[in-house]
Amino acid sequence: MNDYLRKYRNWMMLGVFIAATIIALIPLFGVLGYVLKNGLSALNLQFFINLPKAMGMPGGGMANAIVGTLIMVIIASLIGIPIGILAAIYLTEYDRHSWLSTAVRFATDVLTGIPSIIVGIVIYTALVLKMGNFSALAGGLSLAIIMIPLIIRSTEEMLKLVAHSIREAGYALGISKGKTILRIVLPTAAKGIITGAMLAVARVAGETAPLLFTALGNQYWARSLNEPIASLPVQIFQYATSPYKEWHQLAWAGSLVLISIVIILNLVARFAFRSRSI
Repeated sequence: MNDYLRKYRNWMMLGVFIAATIIALIPLFGVLGYVLKNGLSALNLQFFINLPKAMGMPGGGMANAIVGTLIMVIIASLIGIPIGILAAIYLTEYDRHSWLSTAVRFATDVLTGIPSIIVGIVIYTALVLKMGNFSALAGGLSLAIIMIPLIIRSTEEMLKLVAHSIREAGYALGISKGKTILRIVLPTAAKGIITGAMLAVARVAGETAPLLFTALGNQYWARSLNEPIASLPVQIFQYATSPYKEWHQLAWAGSLVLISIVIILNLVARFAFRSRSI
């Protein structure tokens, strides 16, 4: 009797867990399906190679927005990834328990939870107003600030997983601490660090709010990094809130492209390094 009751409870809880998993997946696949249904019909070669048409005119594309998003993500990566990795190395390898490391971890946790629009307002006040114009640099910097705490946290956790005996083996061979970190610790945790960096890139690729205050947008090709530049999230926002049906279709197509970029980055991060061992 007890064995039967135990099996019944086990199957009951298993059913609850499966039902909860299915319920959690419904919104995800619902959103993906709806975007795919509405965006696929407007997706064509012209979308990827043409500039936006004038207001209300049919046709056009988002080539400048796609390139602008890539440019700002690259700028954010060049700023955020090195700073995040170096900060994590300091917290893990040099200063784990002082008041400074505690303060840095606390600040990292706070920054992780701050709404992205606040970052955009800060960069707008501190940089855009002083420069006198919106720019790709300001947009990339705002995305970098969002990336940094994510990279610090993920890199720190990966470095903590590296066994201390590996470091001691390097010290025993007479290798300096810096070279041990550079040649032994970092290569050991490299796959996990790269995974965290790619997930951070996927996180900021779809940010809209900070770019409204920093990059603004541009209907044409940006000629330099010091002027307004188009981006997929902002272009989607502008098109989706317009009264024109043609722009609504392009907004769905842009949403599909943006979701595809994020999904591809997440899949690469999760599966390309799934065999990592530390």
